[in-house]
Amino acid sequence: VKGNGAQIQLVALEDDLLKKLAEAPEDILSDVPLIEGLEATKAKVKDINDAVVKGNITQKEVEEAREGYRPQAAEGAMLYFLITKLCLVDHMYQYSLDSFMTFFEKSVHKAQKKDDLKDRVLCLRDSLRMTIFMWVSRGLFERHKTIFLAQLTFNLMKRGIIGNRDWNETHFQFLLRAPTKVLDQNPLHWLPDSAWESAAALGEIDEFSKFVGDLVEAAPRFREWFNAAAPENEKLPLNWAALDKNLFEKMLIVRCLRPDRMTSSLKNFIRSTLPDGDAYIECDSTLNSLEILESSLTDSTPKTPIYFILSAGSNVVADLDRKASANGLEKGVSYHNVSMGQGQDVVAMSCLETAHRNGHWVILNNVHLMPNWLVELEKKLDEYSSDGSHSKFRVFLTSDPSKSIPVGILNRCIKLTNEPPTGLKANLKRAWCFFSKESIDDADSKTKSILFGLCHFHSILMERKQFGPMGFNMKYPFSIGDLRDSATCLQNYMDNSGGGKIPWQDLKYIFGEIMYGGHIVNDFDRLLANEYLNFFMKDDLLDETEMYPFAEDEKGLSFMSPAPTSFEKYIDHIDKNMSVDTPIAFGLHPNAEIEFRTQQSNNIFNTLKELQPRGIFNTEGVATPQNVADAKSHDLLDKFGDKYFDVEELVRNLDEMGPYQNVFIQEMDVINALLAEIK
Repeated sequence: VKGNGAQIQLVALEDDLLKKLAEAPEDILSDVPLIEGLEATKAKVKDINDAVVKGNITQKEVEEAREGYRPQAAEGAMLYFLITKLCLVDHMYQYSLDSFMTFFEKSVHKAQKKDDLKDRVLCLRDSLRMTIFMWVSRGLFERHKTIFLAQLTFNLMKRGIIGNRDWNETHFQFLLRAPTKVLDQNPLHWLPDSAWESAAALGEIDEFSKFVGDLVEAAPRFREWFNAAAPENEKLPLNWAALDKNLFEKMLIVRCLRPDRMTSSLKNFIRSTLPDGDAYIECDSTLNSLEILESSLTDSTPKTPIYFILSAGSNVVADLDRKASANGLEKGVSYHNVSMGQGQDVVAMSCLETAHRNGHWVILNNVHLMPNWLVELEKKLDEYSSDGSHSKFRVFLTSDPSKSIPVGILNRCIKLTNEPPTGLKANLKRAWCFFSKESIDDADSKTKSILFGLCHFHSILMERKQFGPMGFNMKYPFSIGDLRDSATCLQNYMDNSGGGKIPWQDLKYIFGEIMYGGHIVNDFDRLLANEYLNFFMKDDLLDETEMYPFAEDEKGLSFMSPAPTSFEKYIDHIDKNMSVDTPIAFGLHPNAEIEFRTQQSNNIFNTLKELQPRGIFNTEGVATPQNVADAKSHDLLDKFGDKYFDVEELVRNLDEMGPYQNVFIQEMDVINALLAEIK
């Protein structure tokens, strides 16, 4: 700014000097004021030139410093365009640039301070990546979190930011599409024809040209790998064992032969490739819904509402009631709860006006029921944002997923979902972390052990729904509320027992017939739940006992309940001892998961494929950035290459020349210049 001011001042002095010289008499030397003015101007010019030189040096230093922060800026741009594409996955995933910048600035404040510029930029980049991921993932459904994380990892690999090898677009496209090729009849009776055809297509890639031959020649060893419960964690036969050092290429083989294990394989790849990958995979896994809400409240502002995307069994209002009470808000006075429906728009607007002026909280439930009114709500929130609200004013919205929600509402909000996580391990951790650390540590040893068994039982019922008809005959709305109420009954019984004999039969009846059994209407499903309780709820649970039914029939698959310990050590026990999700944990055959795991894998990669740039493919059927750019250039030239406006001809054909006609002719000249630049 100072440099520009000096340049302007220099031009002004030159103009003033020229004016004085033009008005000077013939004998310039006789004009003493003029001579003195020239000397003063000369001195000022020298000072200004010195200032300009210093300014140029400072500007160069600023530009060099700015270039040092370019990696963070580039990653920020990549992340922003990545999250704006999520609306292709679900309409609810809308994000504005203003919201993104809020969390961008937050990441800068959270980043670790470093004296060295390169180290500081790396810390800024890592902080930005985790901050944006946490913000976005909290508002994603469980089935989409792995997709977002995979897309993030692949984009970083394409840019050369992570990964030890050069990016191979051919391998990536094969991973997404899993093409097939028809060969001779499948010689391996144990290998499905679809897997054989995929392996044949994989053999077309140079690095895998020997794979089909090795698969046939070492069929017994490949069959042993193929039949493993978690083949993605086992070494491949022959020289293919070296792919343990290149998990991306190993994923291609898993994609061909065991597509049902691709979700687990993809997570293993992300853990090992993305810096601090475990933190991304396990993000918020040890936080309950109340703790996540507390964290989100610190990010919210009067301009940034919190939007709860509802799912079966979630009870967001209960958590919000607790937070409102903890913040000294009173229901109906400073905390307004409005259930939307016919005629409730007037009530909602009145509450919003009061809260806006006085710093209250307002929650509007089920706003998807009034899609037309949401347009007015959007305008009202814009008005509050421009006028300025009380610093304590907060708005909370809840709705089912709906395409009728205006984008302007969604993209300004911090979105939160509260679905049960996917996987037995994640469900068990979420169930255990639902209880506060203080309540667990204060409980006696018997209560801790029984509560852990109850959490495991809850997780089994929640995750068993994934198996479809093999899991339950009907779908049941089990939720964390069932676990909460069961734990309350457990505590009451333990308090009344006075440390004596544990009333196992009473507990099993309450859990299996009332709390969880109250949802169950099929007799066989009720029998199943009670058999699980018979297996878990016994005296062996008080020490260390096997939690997987029939685990003795499978090698290496076991999960023991820990001896009573602290809250944190229970979590460590889950992390260290529950390695993979397996049907054995449910008392099912290992093949029971193949169908739904395969469908889950296909859904992930079909969605990833939809999120990729569309364009021309090279000879191998792979779209590269250069192909896409060339295709766009050719498309533009095809549309505009022959276009040119003959201005002289247009002028001759005009009946009159007025101001409108003059502007029209000028615009034609500008368009011709633009077309020439495009060509």
